[in-house]
This record gives sequence, structure tokens and C-alpha cells, in this order.
Amino acid sequence: MTSFDRGDVVLVDLGYLGKIRPCVVISVRNPDRERNMSIVVPLTSEIRGGECEVAFPKPAWLKQESVVNVLGIAGIDNARIIRRLAPFPEEPLARICEVIRFTLGLD
Repeated sequence: MTSFDRGDVVLVDLGYLGKIRPCVVISVRNPDRERNMSIVVPLTSEIRGGECEVAFPKPAWLKQESVVNVLGIAGIDNARIIRRLAPFPEEPLARICEVIRFTLGLD
């Protein structure tokens, strides 16, 4: 099993259209003892400039500039996590949390 924590970028098999993509883990480790799941938000290179996109500095391991698509939030089985890529920068991670709160009306 791949080891990862909240704030890590992981490579995930999201299952639809055979897409394997990097995602940021936003849930705490083992949020539900009865389920082996985590909550992630995907990275995408399709930058549209929407309010639910979070920009971040392009790391060397990423092929092209991308954003986090908060509207793509998903609960995934941890078995779908292929490997940990890197930690996500703290400032954009905090911004992801702000956008989630706004999007879900939690403010």
C-alpha cells in the first residue's frame, strides 16, 4: 500500500475514461475506520480561469502548467492510489480549503 498524507500529490486511477492523473489529498489520514478511502482534488492542464481553480507554481515533475480543479473533488478507494509524487505547497493547499468552503457554502 502506498503511504501518503493530507497535502500530498498522489497519482490516482480515477477510473473514468482510463484517466490516471495527479491529485492532491485533502482529507486527513483514515477519516473513516470502516472505509479505506480518501478525498482528493485533481490537477488539470485545462485552465479555464474559473473561481474553482487553484493555481500553484509548476513543479519540475509536472509536464505543463496546471491548476487544481476543486469541482473535481472525489472520494476514492485508497487502492486506486498508485504512488505518492510530492508534497503540495502549503499556500495553495490553504487556498484549496478556502475554495471548498466557498463552493459548499460553509463560510
